[in-house]
Amino acid sequence: MYRWSIAGVVFLLSLTVAGAAAIDCDQCENWNKDQAPFQIFGNTYYVGTHGLSSVLVTSPAGHVLIDGALPQSAPSIARHIEQLGFRMRDVKIILNSHAHFDHAAGIAELQKISGAKVIASDIAAKVLRSGKADRTDPQFESLPAYAGSSNVEALGQRKSVTLGTLQLNVIHTPGHTPGGTSWTWKSCEDQRCVNVVYADSLTAVSDDSFKYGGDERYPKAADDMRASIVAIDAVPCDILVSAHPDLSNLWSVFDEHGKGERARLIDATSCKRYAAAGKARLDKRLAREGK
Repeated sequence: MYRWSIAGVVFLLSLTVAGAAAIDCDQCENWNKDQAPFQIFGNTYYVGTHGLSSVLVTSPAGHVLIDGALPQSAPSIARHIEQLGFRMRDVKIILNSHAHFDHAAGIAELQKISGAKVIASDIAAKVLRSGKADRTDPQFESLPAYAGSSNVEALGQRKSVTLGTLQLNVIHTPGHTPGGTSWTWKSCEDQRCVNVVYADSLTAVSDDSFKYGGDERYPKAADDMRASIVAIDAVPCDILVSAHPDLSNLWSVFDEHGKGERARLIDATSCKRYAAAGKARLDKRLAREGK
């Protein structure tokens, strides 16, 4: 399945000594379990760990990588890309869903390996540069710092990011964080094209002091989450990949060896179900707060 070269083997061996300091957390070991990479559809590939998504979108002009998981995940993500027959040096852009350590702390190392430019929402870009959470984040008091990235570009008013023939469209999905972003693009295979959605987290979770029903740190958190849920519910969506893969149906289709019937990923109701689950979690959270 995989294509190898002498240069690729040397590169993979070099990754055994590369990488930033690991972050230790209660779920980190499970999140970082290895997952064989696999083709999702057309030019879209899963290259993340078993617990944290990272997706590669390829083109002759270069590739786009979405999310970098934990710092200790970066060597695995780079290895997966090379195992699939692609080169890390051809990754030109790294995008982010949200700037928490479990989705963004590996980006700095992946950027060093590839030389890619990082692009994120204006709010997330500030966090990615410093590696330090902003006080407005609902989880601010419980988030560890991580290595910041260089050459981080803020999205501004752009509605899409392009690279050659690739166009990845922006869906701003704040609420889980103030700067959350989802991404959607078309992947084609033979004569068929599908809408792929990489959905940011729609989970109302926070540190112990934060209230989604109204908090001076982020007063619009609940309203933003509701708007994000509506946006994901409405987007054209044939294949869903969520930032935490266990919240979509990837592991009902693929095993840890990357084996599975790809056609089963195509489900036009997947984003609507993901949005509905997010709404149920938000409603439950607000009810617990008495709102």
